[in-house]
Amino acid sequence: MSLARALKILLSVAATAATLGCHDSTAPATLTVSAVSPDVGPVLGGTSVTIIGVNFIDVTSVTIGGIELTGRTVVGTTQIAGTTPVGDAFGPADIIVTSGSHGSGTCSGCFSYVPGVSPQTIAAGIWHTCGLTTRGTAYCWGDNSVGQLGDGSSRGSSTPVAVSGGLSFSSLATNGTPPSAGPPPEFVNDHTCGLTSSGAAYCWGDNSAGQLGNGSTTGSSTPVAVSGGLSFTALATGGVHTCGLTSAGVAYCWGANYAGQLGVGTTTGPQTCAVTVSGLGYFELTCSTVPVAVSGGFSFRDLAAGGIHTCGLTSAGAAYCWGLSVGASNSTVPAPVATGLRWASITARGHYTCGVTLGESAYCWGENSAGQLGTGSTTSSSTPVAISGGLSFSAIAPGGDHTCGLTTSGAAYCWGDNSSGQLGNGSTSSSSVPVAVSGDLSFSALATSRRHHTCGLTTSGAVYCWGDNYSGQLGNGTTTSSSVPVKVAGPP
Repeated sequence: MSLARALKILLSVAATAATLGCHDSTAPATLTVSAVSPDVGPVLGGTSVTIIGVNFIDVTSVTIGGIELTGRTVVGTTQIAGTTPVGDAFGPADIIVTSGSHGSGTCSGCFSYVPGVSPQTIAAGIWHTCGLTTRGTAYCWGDNSVGQLGDGSSRGSSTPVAVSGGLSFSSLATNGTPPSAGPPPEFVNDHTCGLTSSGAAYCWGDNSAGQLGNGSTTGSSTPVAVSGGLSFTALATGGVHTCGLTSAGVAYCWGANYAGQLGVGTTTGPQTCAVTVSGLGYFELTCSTVPVAVSGGFSFRDLAAGGIHTCGLTSAGAAYCWGLSVGASNSTVPAPVATGLRWASITARGHYTCGVTLGESAYCWGENSAGQLGTGSTTSSSTPVAISGGLSFSAIAPGGDHTCGLTTSGAAYCWGDNSSGQLGNGSTSSSSVPVAVSGDLSFSALATSRRHHTCGLTTSGAVYCWGDNYSGQLGNGTTTSSSVPVKVAGPP
């Protein structure tokens, strides 16, 4: 080898060594993501979370299920705070944190999206039904003896009529206490509430127990604002009480409190109201005509209200109930439901409660005189019992004595009393196990009445109802009952 060639090789090696030497031989520490708290929240987003890990330095992106975290704040090198975005689907979602200098880390399936608090686009009262258009306009139909249609009159309608006031609602809730038989107007406690996109709550209809929340016991046939200036994310209406959930997870209730359903630690006061109960006449009952905070300092992400009980679901998926119901807490403050299950959602009507777990299994507990728990028997249960059939449900809609469930594929099943065809399977034979609703319709939401009718919103946006139609609550322009789904007449 020539001397010149040898020198050239040596110079090349030296240059390479010098180049390598000008860099830090220590590689940056890897970013890792280990956990998130809470680890579950509604698919509509809005859950405040803290992401935990190491080397959160020079963070450029944080995603949950591939969607950017809202309001991202890097608290320190081990914590990132923010609000969950709207999810693409139910179930586990990956959390990925990316840094400009420390790479990226993934926590696989760390967060789970669940149905949770979701806008209720249809709602069924005792003998009336309400629904929202895509623009947020509320329409109601059926019985209107106490102004529950909200159109400024007491005239019933067998087709949808617009709720007065020009308000744009994001969700609706309606319930009530039915009399023992028939619908004589003087014995109907029925009210409806709506939540605007800004979080303001309005209610209309019967107000004998202060369930409209406007500081009086005077009913209203048009929406009246709930007192207190609170901003809510969800509403739940019970027999003669109402509850709301703030963005901070604080629950407030108003209306009758004779069974402790307001959750304030007592069955007394703060006021006394004259209420009609189950067609038996007028009674002096304890109540509150304005919202009062539920005791216990809990942070809830979902609420459900039955006839005289209320339940709340924490961000961790634990269920608490208060008030009086077979299988509820029988407590004046939130008490835990006796189970180790983690709930995705809970719903309540009458004297029972139902829920869907994170694993899409459905359970009910409480009164079962008509087979409304769906277990194949009519034995009541004080603890959650699995609904028969092995179906995977995304939502359960309990009524007074019948229940309906929406499967993950959009099919509707119902069970319990079927005396008016409210199970929707073309018969009037009751069933203590789920039976398929006729018509091969695909639903996105269901609503059941405390009496004998059911409604569903299809994935194409049409509303169908079935069951009793005494007051035109099926909305098809007649008062003829139907044991199969009939399409509701479109708003004018």
